[in-house]
Amino acid sequence: MSWSWNLGRVAGIPIFVHWTFLILIAWLVAAGVMENRSLVEVLEQGAFVVALFGCVVLHELGHALTARRFGVPTSDITLLPIGGVARLQRIPDRPGQELLVALAGPAVNVVIVALMVGVFGVRLPSSADSGQVLHAGFWSKILLVNVFLAGFNMLPAFPMDGGRVLRALLAMKLPYAKATRLAASIGQLMAIAFGLFGLSNGAPMLLFIALFVWIGAESEAVQVAERAALKDVAVQEAMLTDFHTLQDDDTLGRAAELLLAGTQQDFPVVQTGGGEGDADGLVLTRANLMAGLSARGPEAPIREFATAAAPTVDADGPLVAAVGVLRERGVPCLQVTRGGRVVGLLTLENVGELLMVREALGKVGDGSVAPAGGERVY
Repeated sequence: MSWSWNLGRVAGIPIFVHWTFLILIAWLVAAGVMENRSLVEVLEQGAFVVALFGCVVLHELGHALTARRFGVPTSDITLLPIGGVARLQRIPDRPGQELLVALAGPAVNVVIVALMVGVFGVRLPSSADSGQVLHAGFWSKILLVNVFLAGFNMLPAFPMDGGRVLRALLAMKLPYAKATRLAASIGQLMAIAFGLFGLSNGAPMLLFIALFVWIGAESEAVQVAERAALKDVAVQEAMLTDFHTLQDDDTLGRAAELLLAGTQQDFPVVQTGGGEGDADGLVLTRANLMAGLSARGPEAPIREFATAAAPTVDADGPLVAAVGVLRERGVPCLQVTRGGRVVGLLTLENVGELLMVREALGKVGDGSVAPAGGERVY
């Protein structure tokens, strides 16, 4: 999640807020200003925003802590205007486990609603009209937030919890990739319905939700299909083997010549005097090369612009796990090693080309595999 700010950690999990969450806050503040509210009312609105943050975090912690019980760690939690995202590092091993993880978030909100209504006697606003909601009591609005988080997230559409519940139930009877594609298609049909309703009723937020659901559903289906296609494939089958290694005292001009002469975009860098295949972990990326040429010209030494941003991966290791590292760390490439020496480079472009070749040769699997790692969001 780019453009997010770190708020700290809860239960050891980093909590971020995405900048788009400010849209919701701005709407609440603008509503108060236009209605000339008193200072007390403005402060109450601020407290409501803080409570809203808390409810979303508790919802996502429900997912994260349930996943932790199944041995699945969570990379972070990010707050968005329509909810939150808990990034699990992999899918739970069995559909039943995924079902429990998906249900855990809405279950937290249901418990909050039950406590507020049953124990404290809080009631929902008397009308769904936005004006009535804004003027409702503090606890009534908090109750409404939790009803919304529980109900909206249970709609059967990726990337919301209901889509994952649907996929888990389908995966109990169907191959995992086919269950995902079917659940994603249902989600995209709902996205179309959201979009049409938003257009006909002048509701721009529904258009935003429709786009969010459509992209999330397609992304989920593509990534699961990709994992099915790459099952049991080793890193060495996708790595780039025709590559150049640079010495740290080589010039940026030398790197530019190699960039123009071939298709390689990122170059492993070794210390002067080291062997060509030594794995020092340094890399000169195309972006750093361009920045260096602009700032210092072609005679500048590479060592000033090489970064330790290329993790290593074993050539015989699983390609699915390597792809997960590329995506989670956001690095341009991995250095593929065997016996401590670099034997290749791996980029997402290499993986895409392998998938195209395997599809052309008819070697892509039929989707009858179980989830095998990779980052998931809830």
